[in-house]
Amino acid sequence: MTMSPRTRWRYAVNNVMLTLTALCTISTISILFFILGYLVVNGISSFDLAFFTQLPKAPGESGGGMANAIIGSALMVGLASLIGIPVGFLGGIYLAEYDGGWFSNAVRYAADLLNGIPSIVLGIVAWNLLVVPMKSFSAWAGGVALSLILIPIIVRSTEQFLRAVPNSLREGALALGANKATTTLTVIVPAARRGILTGIILGVARIAGETAPLLFTSLNNQFWTTSLGQPTASLPVMIFTHAISPYDDWHRQAWAAGLVLLTIVLLANITARFVVSRNVG
Repeated sequence: MTMSPRTRWRYAVNNVMLTLTALCTISTISILFFILGYLVVNGISSFDLAFFTQLPKAPGESGGGMANAIIGSALMVGLASLIGIPVGFLGGIYLAEYDGGWFSNAVRYAADLLNGIPSIVLGIVAWNLLVVPMKSFSAWAGGVALSLILIPIIVRSTEQFLRAVPNSLREGALALGANKATTTLTVIVPAARRGILTGIILGVARIAGETAPLLFTSLNNQFWTTSLGQPTASLPVMIFTHAISPYDDWHRQAWAAGLVLLTIVLLANITARFVVSRNVG
């Protein structure tokens, strides 16, 4: 069967586009695996028990670990989650289920704007609002700074997943006599729980790797954190300080810390996809 010139042209364009999309896909995957491989090669050799259990050594000394930074990161991410998840979740419910006209549009615009603001700017804001009045860097200030990044992420993701719930569920619950609040909490939120949980997981993974806000708020230290009101070490800041140092052993530990952070983000993404695909929650 002889193809017309128009059909041959369509087949040619289709083959060219398929080839281009395949090349772009391979390039993207290659970059990801290059980064993963580079971190693994440079960081896996630094993994030992001391890295997870000991404090950093003095400048110039070999050995030690980043146990204080691991715990400090967990503390500040936990504080940010305690603040950001409830606020973001309730804000998302309001935008999706109680749309109030201009005010909802203003909140939505503010959330989108916060998502686009560089994190270092939020760090400066937290420094002025918390560090300056308290006259001390602290884990509290770091947690609040990270929560400013987390809140808009959860607000928008919660709103989107709630809006994806079919209106028939809302109408059915209201027809049975349930009020708006009961419908939202017992019907709509459970129907969107997997998507909401996915947004929360990815949001927390995002703030776990933030560095700039912590430089202005929690700063850093070389010791165990005994109070939330004192300067606190974190993995992102320790990576920064160790990477720009002149000591080879600190460079080695910076690679290991980078691998730890990347592993956390990777596990968070895998967990989020598992939640969606396996209907967990």
